[in-house]
Amino acid sequence: MQYCDVATRVGRLRLAGDEKGLRGISFQDGPHPVRLAEGWQRTEEPFRETIAQLDAYFAGRLQRFDLPLVPEGTLFQREVWSALTTIPYGETVSYGELARQLGRPAASRAVGAANGRNPIPIVIPCHRVVGADGSLTGFGGGLAIKRQLLTLEAGSPGDRWKQTDAKCSLDCLPFFS
Repeated sequence: MQYCDVATRVGRLRLAGDEKGLRGISFQDGPHPVRLAEGWQRTEEPFRETIAQLDAYFAGRLQRFDLPLVPEGTLFQREVWSALTTIPYGETVSYGELARQLGRPAASRAVGAANGRNPIPIVIPCHRVVGADGSLTGFGGGLAIKRQLLTLEAGSPGDRWKQTDAKCSLDCLPFFS
């Protein structure tokens, strides 16, 4: 596994991946930093495009990432993560709404669990999922960072994010195949 750490406006991010693509982003200053495993190699070269797109995102110039992604998870988790990529920039959906869009209206808790295991936050925008009442709920980087990301996408510090009816079907699953 290759990795590099990058400084961003939400703190230090650790990017991890290999020749197939980006496998993980972790918030190294947050509650769950990723520790280096034996054999990991530090290098920026394979992450240059990821870094460029993250820079553009944080500068407000990029709304959708276009990177080779290789998230590892169950079929259901990958289905949820794929659905997350359909939520438009600057908008949010609830866990229940996402479950309904996936054709599993009773699975909002399972959707929440899959969302919480998203290995590539920001790029796979799990921060765009909120509680049924619009409240901010769990986020691997912490709720302060989730708020920062939503505020960035809202366009100005005073704006409140809005909920949307983003659509997804099983045909979005091949995004990770």
